[in-house]
Amino acid sequence: MFYTILPKWPFIKPRFKRIARFSPLIGLFIGLIQSSTWFLLSFIGWPDISASLVSIIISICITGGLHVDGLMDTADGVGAGESKRYKAMKDSRVGAMGVQSLSIILILQLAAIIKLGLYAPFAFPFIAFWGRFSQIIAIGNYKYIGVQGSDSLHQKYWTGTLNEIKPSLIILGPIILIFLNLIDLNISNILLVIYCLFSGLFTSILIPYIINKLIEGHSGDSYGATILTVETTTLLFISFMFGPK
Repeated sequence: MFYTILPKWPFIKPRFKRIARFSPLIGLFIGLIQSSTWFLLSFIGWPDISASLVSIIISICITGGLHVDGLMDTADGVGAGESKRYKAMKDSRVGAMGVQSLSIILILQLAAIIKLGLYAPFAFPFIAFWGRFSQIIAIGNYKYIGVQGSDSLHQKYWTGTLNEIKPSLIILGPIILIFLNLIDLNISNILLVIYCLFSGLFTSILIPYIINKLIEGHSGDSYGATILTVETTTLLFISFMFGPK
């Protein structure tokens, strides 16, 4: 459900054709699971590096490796060149570019999480939200190349990017207000909040644009690649400002 291996929720029967608009919200949910796991492991004495590795693995397991697969296929397509791009992306075998891209993403995530330290569990829901927000940007603004001459199922029932992001904005607004009420309202903290929001929004717009330029469109695989890349770059941006010095 919601691009995850989670079972269906009782009394909720979402239609898959409109499910993309809710992906940022399930991102928040996945991030909260990661955060809860981090706090639990820290409570029982696990070191930060161990908690970091488990947090990354949890995200991959919950999504069934869907986005990881998309990242590797997209990287293989980019590495194969224009003439062999789509063949490489559809090949079930993983190429050198796919392995390298996944290794780089995982190492960067681990490095950023370790740098954040105690701030890491607060970053997980944030980056998961913006990662899936970027998928909405990709679906709404770039052509679909998964099937020749066809729109994606999401684009077929698309009502415009502004309409599709409304559920995300509805939940993001109250979260920001709650966070502002929990911290001291001084200029430094307000600037940090603005920085975090801007970094997430910036990467969620920039990464889909870059991937679109690289493969001349987007597909189901590139949506996964977009999510993981945005999560990683946003995590890096946050780690520059927070964590032990």
